[in-house]
Amino acid sequence: MGPLAAAALRKTRLLVLSLAVVASCHKSQSAPPARETKVGEVWIEPAQMVRSGIELQAVDEAPMEDTLLTSGKIAFDDARVSHVFSPVSGRVSKITAVLGENVKKGQALAVIESPEIGSASSDVGKAQADLIASEHAFARQERLFRQGATSQTEYEIAQDNYMKARAELERAKQRARLMGTGTEVTQSFVLRSEIAGEVVMRAISPGMEVQSQYSVGSALELFTIGTIDKVWVLADVYEIDALRVKTKATTRVRVIALADEVFEGTLDYVGSMLDPTSRTLKVRCVLDNPKRLLKPEMYATMAISVAPHRSLAVPRDAILRLGDQTVVFLDRGTLPDGRQRLVRYPVSIKERSPTGLVEITRGLSKGDRIAVSGVQILSSLLP
Repeated sequence: MGPLAAAALRKTRLLVLSLAVVASCHKSQSAPPARETKVGEVWIEPAQMVRSGIELQAVDEAPMEDTLLTSGKIAFDDARVSHVFSPVSGRVSKITAVLGENVKKGQALAVIESPEIGSASSDVGKAQADLIASEHAFARQERLFRQGATSQTEYEIAQDNYMKARAELERAKQRARLMGTGTEVTQSFVLRSEIAGEVVMRAISPGMEVQSQYSVGSALELFTIGTIDKVWVLADVYEIDALRVKTKATTRVRVIALADEVFEGTLDYVGSMLDPTSRTLKVRCVLDNPKRLLKPEMYATMAISVAPHRSLAVPRDAILRLGDQTVVFLDRGTLPDGRQRLVRYPVSIKERSPTGLVEITRGLSKGDRIAVSGVQILSSLLP
C-alpha cells in the first residue's frame, strides 16, 4: 500500500470514529427513559389527547336547578277510600256487589252466616231479662230497708246487682250495634259499605270462611271501596334534602304509563320525622284526576320546586361509574417528557336535574382540573 492510500485509510477511520462519538453524545443528551405508568394513572401525549377529544376543565361552582327529583307512587286519598273487613267470623253465603260496581253508602256488599250474630242478639235479650229481675229485687229490698225489715247489706247487694245488670245490658247492646244487628235472633250478618264509591277490590267468594277483624291475628280485607277523582302522590325525600322541601311547593308528576303527560299539584304534607330504615322523609301532594288516568300503586316521579343554590358541579360526561364507585380523571400536571398525567380519582355526587351538570359533594375542590370528555378512552388506557 502506498503512502497516499495509507493516509486515506487513516482519514476514513478517523471519520467513522468521530461519527460514532457524535452519535453517542447525541444519545446521551436525549430525553431520559420513560418511567413505568402507575396503577390508576394515565400518561398521555398532548397530541393523542387532541385526537381522542379529551378536554380538561377547572372545577367551579354553578347554580343548581330549583327542582328536586324523587320517586314515589300513586295512592288513594284516605278520605275517599274504605277498606272493608268483617266484624264477625263466619261463612260467606251471598255476595251482592261486584268489581267495578258503584255502590252507595250503606249498600249491602255481602251476607255472612255467623253464630256470633245469634249469640250477640241473644245476649241482649238475656241482659234485658236480667235487668228486669235485678230491678224488681232492688225495688223490693229498698221497700224492706225503709221498713227496717232487711239489713243494709242486703239492700246494697241488691243495688249492686241492679247496677251490674244495667251495665251488662249496655255492653250487649254495644256489641250488637257493632255487629250491625238488633234484638232479633238471627245468624246472618249483612256487610255494608261505609262510603259511596266504586268496588275496586274484592277478595271473597261464596262459601269462603272469613275471620273477624277483632280476632287474634290478621283479618283479610274483603272489599276496597274508593273513588279516584282525586289521588295522592306519596314520595320519599332523602335526609340531605329534607330541610329544602316545604309545604305548598309546586310539583310536577309523571308516571311510566303516561310518559307524555305532566300532572301539576302542590305539596300539602311534609313529614315531621325520617323513616329509621331508609332515612327518607315522606311527602305528599294531591292531584285532580277527572279522567281517571292515574291509578293507585302506579310508580311516579315527582319534581319538587325548592330554593336554588350554588355548588361545585361538573359536566355529566366527566363522571365515570366503575361498579359501585364514581370517579373522575384528575389532572396531576405534566411529566418531564411532556405527557399529561391523569389520575383516576373517587368522588361523591348528588344528581340534581337532567341539565347536564352533576353536583360534587366530596372529593374535589374549586380550581381542580379534570377531564370533561373522553373519560371512556382514558379508562381503556389504564394499566
